[in-house]
Parts: sequence; structure tokens; C-alpha cells
Amino acid sequence: MTVQPRIERTTSTCPHDCPSVCALEVEVIDGSTIGRVRGNPRHSYTAGVVCAKVARYAERIHHPDRLTQPLIRTGPKGSGAFAPIGWDEALDRVAEEFRRAEAAHGPEAVWPYYYAGTMGLVMRDGINRLRHAKGYSGQFSTICTTLAWSGYIAGTGRLGGVDPREIAESDCVVVWGTNPVHTQVNLMTHVQAARKNRGAKVVVVDIYDNPTMKQADLALLLRPGTDGALACAVMHVLFRDGLADRDYMARYTDCPDELEVHLATRDPAWAAAITGLTVEEIERFAHLVGTTKNTFFRLGYGFARSRNGAANMHAALCIPAVTGAWQHRGGGAFHSNSGVFGLDKRLIEGLDAIRPGTRMLDQSQIGRVLTGDGQALRHGPPVTAMLIQNTNPVSVAPEQELVKRGFAREDLFVCVHEQFMTETARMADLVLPATMFLEHDDLYTGGGQQHIQLGLKRIDPPALCRSNHEVIVGLAERLGAAHPGFSMSPRELIDATLKASRRGSLAEMEGDGFLDVQPAYERAHFLDGFAYPDRRFRFKPDWGSVPVAKDGPRGPAMPPLPDHWEAPLMSATEAHPFRLATSPARNFLNSSFTETPTSLAKERHPTVMIHPEDAGPLGIGEGAWVRLSNERGAVTLRATLFAGLRRGVLIAESIWPNDAYPDGRGINTLTGADAAAPFGGAAFHDNHVAIAPLPQ
Repeated sequence: MTVQPRIERTTSTCPHDCPSVCALEVEVIDGSTIGRVRGNPRHSYTAGVVCAKVARYAERIHHPDRLTQPLIRTGPKGSGAFAPIGWDEALDRVAEEFRRAEAAHGPEAVWPYYYAGTMGLVMRDGINRLRHAKGYSGQFSTICTTLAWSGYIAGTGRLGGVDPREIAESDCVVVWGTNPVHTQVNLMTHVQAARKNRGAKVVVVDIYDNPTMKQADLALLLRPGTDGALACAVMHVLFRDGLADRDYMARYTDCPDELEVHLATRDPAWAAAITGLTVEEIERFAHLVGTTKNTFFRLGYGFARSRNGAANMHAALCIPAVTGAWQHRGGGAFHSNSGVFGLDKRLIEGLDAIRPGTRMLDQSQIGRVLTGDGQALRHGPPVTAMLIQNTNPVSVAPEQELVKRGFAREDLFVCVHEQFMTETARMADLVLPATMFLEHDDLYTGGGQQHIQLGLKRIDPPALCRSNHEVIVGLAERLGAAHPGFSMSPRELIDATLKASRRGSLAEMEGDGFLDVQPAYERAHFLDGFAYPDRRFRFKPDWGSVPVAKDGPRGPAMPPLPDHWEAPLMSATEAHPFRLATSPARNFLNSSFTETPTSLAKERHPTVMIHPEDAGPLGIGEGAWVRLSNERGAVTLRATLFAGLRRGVLIAESIWPNDAYPDGRGINTLTGADAAAPFGGAAFHDNHVAIAPLPQ
């Protein structure tokens, strides 16, 4: 008699680096494995929808190549030669190396390094508790949000905006600088609801004809880094044609008259020459948003990943302030709700243990830090010991050749706590096996929505896998680091954090698994004023004092008013005549899911998109091997001919593992780590390159 498996449906939260932070329903089979993963239909933003790669999460959590035991390096760095080691011996070794680094150069010689491989607050951010308790070097996290958040907050004064569920109540939705069909499928659920129920028009602004753009009523295909020019021309038309809401601006903005004078020469013909759009397209867009008062501007991260990205984000955000769209339900703008959750993270992060004056090292400049660049080191001691959790810098960080050179240093000790043998793990001295999200307890917030969410342990991990929290606690004990958070379990940390934040308790959240904390309508629409002392939106921000977490202004001075800011871009040159952007792939998420069979089969191999009219004169055919190069290095991959981009533009959807490329050099070989204005940030979509065919 065949025994049927016992299948239980339970709830969780997707841990990956995505604004949607989906609420999940997970099949748990016989209490030990997982089956299908679905979106939670009771969650008002997720609304039962989840991306395909998370739906097949069983491929990842039960993958045969998953790390399941601690390993110590036995061969040269990067050789992949490792042998098993016990947990106690491994943690003793890490503590010994950290003490050795501190004895030689002081505590700042140790650099705990992390990012968003999990978005769980306990497992992601607990590394900071060890950092602060010991006085190790700080991390200035610039790799993702800094440019976009700086541009948005420059206008509004705080990070928040219209409830993203209001998209369904809009008559026009502008999706600008994000490809949600690839990266935030839930967003498209709400966009389609607006279209189906209200006949809403959908505008998509991007640099290539991606799957989101194919769903648009008006698709605006720009040259990279020219979003500010489009925004200025739209506002020019709004003022020119009487579509600007002067009453709203008089009540809620700082200098509308000065803005109007400034924009007098920024007409559609001027912008068309810069962006590649036609005058007619710009006029149509301006009239659509000018006559549709409840237009919802959904502003993404993509168009802010240029060296002028903060200025472009601010320029686009100015449009709904000119139209007065913020006054209307379903109107206004949204980028991220990361500023609305109000969680007290002192216990999780050890914020009360921060030592004033500790240096902050730029996450994006890890290559420069590890190769001894004095400015990147803030003129302090070398980094000689690292603990890395939740990130894979040898693949995802800019200036990849510098990063590799830094990790190859014989005097650098590296411990990587990981789920798979990534490129960074292969460069480590010790590799520790990590749990996945269904194997530990954690708390999540979703920047793309408005819920605090739980993800509790549902199955046991492989026997020797340990959570980030367990590793941090084990090291703290060995290093003599004192903080109350080290003696608490993840559940206790979650409960204490919720209570300290006046967000209820763990017991109260366990029912639904999420808590809606969307601010009131008036606050979300800034009808009670914007978050500056005079309560006015800033057309003319003081960029040096924008209230963003930072360690000081960087890069050149910003334009005082919205404009096209060409100067900082890595523009095409005679030697490097193409502009390259490294946009997200549909079946990968940064360097996650690059190990799962279905994702690999769907993406096939690394490619670069090139316009057929550019490819022809260069002798590049479909599928041809080509070499991309610039001052930072060269990458070999296959070309695909694609007419859905501007001539002179290349798109490489990434991030593939380095060893997926014939020469072992990944796409971030070509990206720069120079700090963009105003406060730093990595300009992944702002590169100039040469492209040449290789012998077939």
C-alpha cells in the first residue's frame, strides 16, 4: 500500500533582495521538505502572486550542491581545494584571526561585510551588532539604494509615498526605470487591475524594450542617463500649456516661478535631441499626465544607477508636484516605503554600542579597500580579516579585477558564511554552511509595499548548517563581545524589537504573519506637508543637507534645479563608442538562483544585446562571440541582435557567475566604483565600452 505524503500549507516571507518581499504560502511535505511555493492570497499587496523562480524554491533549498559542512582551505586561494572542519574549530580559527588582525592594526583591521542575500532583519543585520560591540570597521552600504533614495528624499524630505495599492485606483500609471515583469511581478498585478477596472493608460519609461515595456500604451525608449531631460521637457509643456497646478505649487512647493523660468529653454525639441525620443512622444506623455490628475508615478531603481541617477530621480519626482497629482487618490509618486516602518533595531544591530569616529568603508569600493587604496581605506589601517554574510562581492561588486586581486592577498583572512560555493566562497580561507529562510526565524520589511512580516522556521536545515545569528553569537562569545542581543534567540529578538517599536508582539503577528503599517492617506500623499521645516516640496534642494544616511558629500556639485546633467556620465568616446547597462535577468536575482537548474536552462548563457544596425558594420551576427572592453578590463560573451534599444546602447542582463564566461571574468569587470554624487552609490548602468567580434 502506497503511503501518501503529508502536505501542510504554511506561511512565510520571501527573503530575497526585491522590493515586493512577497508573503508566501509554502507546502511542507512530511515536515521535512518543501513543495510548491505560492503567493499568499490574504496579503493585500502580494495578492496571491509570486515570481516563477521563488515558486520553484524547492530546487534551491534541496539542491544537491548546497553547502552542508564547514570547510577549510587546503590549496592556493581560489583553487577550490577545501577539507571538512568541525564547527568549534572553525569558529575558534575565525576568532583567532580577528584577534591577530586587531593586535597588529587595531579593531578597524577587521571588516564584517554583508548585504541583502537575505532581507531578514535578524539574519541580515545582526552582523552589525558584532561590528559595533568590537569597534570593527563600519560599512557604508552604497551598492543599491543610495543614489535612488538621495534623489527621492531631495524632493520629499522622507522616504515614503502613496500606498502602492492605490495604483489600482489610478487612471494613468507611469512605470519609470523598473522592469517589474522581471523584478517585481506583484506591481504588475496592481497595474493590470487599474487597466482592467478603470481603463487606465500605462506608460513605461526605460532604456530597452523589455517585457514591461511591451505591456505599455505609451512606451518611451530613452538613451541611458537622459531621464532628467525627459522630465524637464514634460514640465516645460505643463507650464507652457496651462497644465501645471499653480495653486497646488503655491501651497506645497518651494520655488515654482524659478522652476518655470529655468525650464523655458528645456522644450521637447531640446529633450528629443538628448533622449532619442521624438517631440511627439514627449508632447503626448506630457499631455497625458497633465490631463490625468490621478497619475501614479512608480519610480524604480534602474534609472538611478547612473552617475547622474540622483538628479534624474529628483527630476522625475518633480512632475507630480507640478501637476498636483499628490492631491488625488491614485495619484502622486512612490519609490520605496523603507522609511515608514519605524522599527527600533538597537537590539538587532547593537546601535547603542556604536563607537564614535569608527571609519566607514564604502561597500562598493571593496576592490579598492582590499588593494590598499589610501582614500578608500579612509587613510586608516589595512583590512586583514573579514567575515562575509549574505553577499557575493567577487561576482556582484564593481571593479571586479580589483576585487579579485584583493581577495587573493595572502595576508587577508576571509571567512564566508554561505549557502553555495560562490566565487567569493572559493576565495575564502574558511567556508561555513548557512541556513535558508524556511530553516530559521526572522522578521522582514518590504520597501515596495507596507507590511512588517514574519518568516518563521518551517523545516530543519541540513544537520551542519547554522544560521547567521548562531555564527554571530558563537563569534561574540569567543571574542568577548558584550551586548544583550547576543544572549537572545531570534524569536526573542523579533518579539523585543516589535514591542520596543510599539508594533505589537511576535504572538500577535503569528496569526496572519504580517502587519500593515501604511501611513494615513494624508501623510502618504504629503497633504499635511512635505518633510522639510517649511513643509514644502523641494524643486531646488540643498543637496549637501538631504536627510539621507551618509558619511559626507561625494562627487561633483549637483545641478540646483531639475536638468539633464551630462557631466558625470561615463559617455561614449572614440575608443569606447557604446554605452552598456547591466540590467536584471528574469530568472536570477543578483547572483542568487544562478545555481538552480530551471533558471539556468531559461537564461541559457551570458549575452549582450546589440542593435542590428550597430552589429552589421562590425561583422557581428546572432550568437557571435564578442569582446566588451574598457579601461577596467574585458569580458567575453555572446551577442544577440535586438532592435529594441537605441543605437549605441548595449544591454547585458546579469548577473551570471564569473565561470559562466569563457575567460572567467564577469560583467562587473566593466563597472566602476567611483562614488557618484551626492553621497556615493554604484553606477552599474553607466559604462562605456568597445565591442568587437572574436574569431568563430
